[in-house]
Amino acid sequence: MRITLLGTGCPQVSTNRYGPASLLRWGERQFLIDCGSGVTQRLLGAGTAGKQIDVVLLTHLHSDHIIDLFQLIISSWHQGRDRPQRIYGPVGTRQYLKGLMALWKPELDQRIAHEKRSSTSALELDITEIEPGTIIRDGDLTVIAVAVRHQPVKAAFGYVFTDGRHKVAFSGDTAFCPELIQVAKDADAIVHECFIHREMLAMPGRSPETLANVASYHTLSTEVGKVATQAHARCLILNHFVPVVFDHAALLAEVRADYAGPVLVGEDLMAFDTTSRTVSHAGGVIALPLG
Repeated sequence: MRITLLGTGCPQVSTNRYGPASLLRWGERQFLIDCGSGVTQRLLGAGTAGKQIDVVLLTHLHSDHIIDLFQLIISSWHQGRDRPQRIYGPVGTRQYLKGLMALWKPELDQRIAHEKRSSTSALELDITEIEPGTIIRDGDLTVIAVAVRHQPVKAAFGYVFTDGRHKVAFSGDTAFCPELIQVAKDADAIVHECFIHREMLAMPGRSPETLANVASYHTLSTEVGKVATQAHARCLILNHFVPVVFDHAALLAEVRADYAGPVLVGEDLMAFDTTSRTVSHAGGVIALPLG
């Protein structure tokens, strides 16, 4: 399995950290987890394209995780995709996408009539609304949806991929979540969100109450190391940072106080290969211990 972090940011606008999205490659299969801002550009940066994605997995329906879903659909059509997009997500996904496509229907109808492309299959959506448990079996690969703690969002999921040899977990947005830890036991890597609360200061438009409410449904930087330790994870990949600018050394010190394994402070287009246990980013490659 190969993980590529496409976007490691949050709703804050950043030219370095795009909106939350990750890519998992398993053999020839490609799975896209979330569709944050800039995902189609980051896919190209990762050496692929929307037309090649086999499955889209939405963790939940917060705007920062789905804002570029239509961009993925329309750009995949432009790229020559010849099949519907397969999209898995929580209850509400079908209604959201029905409204989204209806909103753009006049423009799409005009494009279809005028551009006369060979197929409109890419504009069709194969939607599956999920419940906790196994949602995909593809050969040796199993994808498990885990209900996580993102209240007041009623349906939010993390995802665990396993093929009997390797296991990778994606937290989605969640407070500290024992249910995710249990399913992610002995993972080769946990890709986990990180709310750096000491960097989030009250200011006009961002009161202490607002900060407390936002922190309540995220995993704090002082907690995420405990997640990896309790899951016996072989590697912790930090992702979806709030805020997008922070003190890296201070963050690592917090996490390493609770977790002795390898910690990657994720960057957009950073990749991790579970077989070779190598980390690639910006032309460089680092090998982690195989043991």
